[in-house]
Formats: sequence, C-alpha cells, structure tokens
Amino acid sequence: MSDKKRFLIKVCGVRDEENIRQLLALDIDMIGFVFCTDSPRYVQMISSMAGIIPDYSRDRYQKQCGTLTETDDDMNRIKRVGVFSDDMPQNIITRIYNYNLDDVQLDGAESPVMIDNLRRSVDPDIRAGIKIIKTISVASAADLEQCKAYEGHADLLRFTAKCEDNDSEENKFDWSLLNAYEGKLPFLLSGDVGLEDAERVRKFQHPMCIGIEVNSRFETAPGMKDVNLLKRFIAEVRR
Repeated sequence: MSDKKRFLIKVCGVRDEENIRQLLALDIDMIGFVFCTDSPRYVQMISSMAGIIPDYSRDRYQKQCGTLTETDDDMNRIKRVGVFSDDMPQNIITRIYNYNLDDVQLDGAESPVMIDNLRRSVDPDIRAGIKIIKTISVASAADLEQCKAYEGHADLLRFTAKCEDNDSEENKFDWSLLNAYEGKLPFLLSGDVGLEDAERVRKFQHPMCIGIEVNSRFETAPGMKDVNLLKRFIAEVRR
C-alpha cells in the first residue's frame, strides 16, 4: 500500500442507526449501504404509502417530519456509498436522493454506457460530483482485461474474488493477481478481510491501490459491525 496519500478504509454493509453512529467516531473514510434485495444487509426504505411518490430513507423521513437533529445528519467527513447490482436506474437515483449518497458502487454487469447515463441523470441536479465505483470480480489475471472498458466512465474500481454468491466473502482473494493490473483507474481491495489480514493489507503494494473494504468478518450479525474489532484493525493498518 502507498504511504503518499491517506489509505482509505471502507466499512460496507451497515444499516443499524446506533451502530452507524458508533462507526462515525472511527478513523474510516466510507460506509456502504447495501441496496441489493437478496443481501442479508439490505437497507429497506420507509414506504411513502402513496403510489408514484418514492419511498423514504429513515433520515429523509425524519427531515420531512422535522425530527432530524444536526447531530443525526453530521456525516461530512465519511462518504456514503450505495451498493447496487443490476438495479433499475430509477431505483438507484431514488436512493441517491434519499440517502444523500456520495458514491454509487455497481456490483453487477453494468456497462460503461449505463454508467454514463446514470451520471448524466444525477450530476449536477441531484448529486453534483457523484463518484461511481465499478466492482470487478477476479479469478485470474485475464479477468483484469475488462477494466480498460471502464476507463473514462467509472471513477474507481473495486476488486473482489470471483465466487458464486456476490454477497459472500468466503473466498480469500489472492491479491497477487492484481500485480498484472496496469490500468488508469485507482482501486479498492476487498474479499474476506479480517483482523488477521491487517499486516497483509499494510504490506500490499500497488501504485493504483488507494484503500480497503471490510464487511462480514467484522460483524456480530449481518449489518451489525463489531466496533472494537474494527478499532483494532484500523490501528494495525494505519500504524
């Protein structure tokens, strides 16, 4: 990993309000909300009960009711990332608005054309400067060939191990495969990362690697992160 810039840490798969408050106090850079309906970490909207009117996120609903405090809305430092997989653009746009997302992560077979259309629909009117992360599943160096197609379209790549279940992190990702990556887009590491991998993360070297994503190995239950375990991991990675 490079020491020239801050190494980003993304905690993905959050949904519990109090747990999120605890995470905001940690030295992390991004939190991920999963909007894939088949995920045990799926974040549900609050129904508007009104046909064509979009549903609400909890904080958007509280704003409508006037019950959201300044502290509740204080996420200036940590970026909100919405995770989607082959979802309809309108669903993505609704969640960008409701959750005030900074980034959109696309885990499916979304094309560069789809990414361009989504960006034009959102930036600048709904979310100016939104960043788009494209997930690339890697089983061999040959899988990295598809990255070139996303240059000039996505802002960031997320590399993960190729497996049958997109929500599973059971396969340990062989990061040495990424030595063959010569693309222009920066990337995040991911894939079954636990506390014991902190040294492995710290020693990983690639000029385009800017951060790491963690998820299920830091949970007490799906969507509930172990804050103390994360504190230990962050301290090890950043030392």
